[in-house]
Amino acid sequence: MKTNTIDKKIGLKIKLERTKKGWSQEKLAELSGLSKNSIGIIERGESSPSIKTLEKIAFAFNISLPDLVDVTKFEI
Repeated sequence: MKTNTIDKKIGLKIKLERTKKGWSQEKLAELSGLSKNSIGIIERGESSPSIKTLEKIAFAFNISLPDLVDVTKFEI
């Protein structure tokens, strides 16, 4: 199954936000209430996360959902 470019861009944005904070995938998983496996799949762009899932991640980062999904500056 071919992954969607937007999924890859959102995954990259999440990974960049996480590494900017110095967090491991485990730390983001703990703070967002998601599994480490889910975080990895999302960061690799292998899934289309639901709005609810993205909301949990945005909350963990203490940023708004629109800021999290704003990938207009990402080129893949």
